[in-house]
Amino acid sequence: MAYERPNITALSAYVSGEQPADGRTIKLNTNESPYPPAPKVLEAIATITGESLRRYPPPTAAGFRAAAAQVHGLDASQVFATNAGDELLRLVLTVFTDPDKGGRGIAITEPTYSLYRVLAGIHGASVTATPLDEEFSIPSTWATTLAGSDVGVAFVVNPHAPSGRLESLDTLRGIAEALRGRGVLLIDEAYVDFAEQSALPLLTPDSGLDNVLILRTLSKGYGLAGLRFGYGLGHPDLIASLDKARDSFNTDVIAQAAAEAAIRDQADAREKWSLIVRDRALLRDALRARGFVVPETQTNFVLATVPPAGPDARSIYEDLKAAGILVRYFDQDRLRDKLRITVGTPEQNNTLLAALDRILKTEKV
Repeated sequence: MAYERPNITALSAYVSGEQPADGRTIKLNTNESPYPPAPKVLEAIATITGESLRRYPPPTAAGFRAAAAQVHGLDASQVFATNAGDELLRLVLTVFTDPDKGGRGIAITEPTYSLYRVLAGIHGASVTATPLDEEFSIPSTWATTLAGSDVGVAFVVNPHAPSGRLESLDTLRGIAEALRGRGVLLIDEAYVDFAEQSALPLLTPDSGLDNVLILRTLSKGYGLAGLRFGYGLGHPDLIASLDKARDSFNTDVIAQAAAEAAIRDQADAREKWSLIVRDRALLRDALRARGFVVPETQTNFVLATVPPAGPDARSIYEDLKAAGILVRYFDQDRLRDKLRITVGTPEQNNTLLAALDRILKTEKV
């Protein structure tokens, strides 16, 4: 007998990228930083005592919120700490959608982060999906479409995953204005540390917007994917609504200490971001020289269309895996001829390129 709700029975669970435990595989498949966290993070963790672990942690992560507010030029009331960015997504669905009797659901563009659909399915919220344009840009008509719909939350990944494209502030502002008074725009900035701009200007008082939430994570740019710490930025009223629905003590004392140390050490973070951006361009150019089509990207990965004459994307993915190198292959429309490749260290990138030369049996142009 099935005891679960019917929507859970019908649910297809989220499939994460492979996580080998051998310590030898070169992981270029899940967009982790190739660099360790700042030394100050490990120092902060080392200060945690048994007494700290005996007590409950600060319930709202006040120290981290103050630090993040200072870094982003906001008030602490505009910052919300979560157990990874995924908890923020789940809370946004809980607070701002209404699955009862076909109420307000979510709007997404596709392709996008597949967890949005999974979380909507768990919550029982409807999903309205709109295909992205040929260049993976948001259709110019999407804001108008949203203005006439019953949407509680619209999700936009910016920079976009898996293409790496960055939408303009004007585009994002137009979407938020179309939803204002009825729905929330969630801008997922998981990769913004590697981009030329962020959506933070939409949170200033003179923006006139009270319905924008920005998701941030320490997983990508701060080398802390294993910590599972994220945060939201937004209007104080939105943050207060989310706070009412969060789990008690949703982030632990070790994570709070590490996260605060990481975000305070902007010098270390920015140095590593610049290295990744530099190596991103080198990897892009090297792949293009081998016949891949690689558009510009504002993330820590590239989305590479494989050369038309030669092995297909799935075969290259499998051959690389056999060689101890993991990249991401998506078996879905518009992506089956592409590989998403995380920017690694120079040594890792060179190992990848040498393996591709063997697989493609071609020399650089």
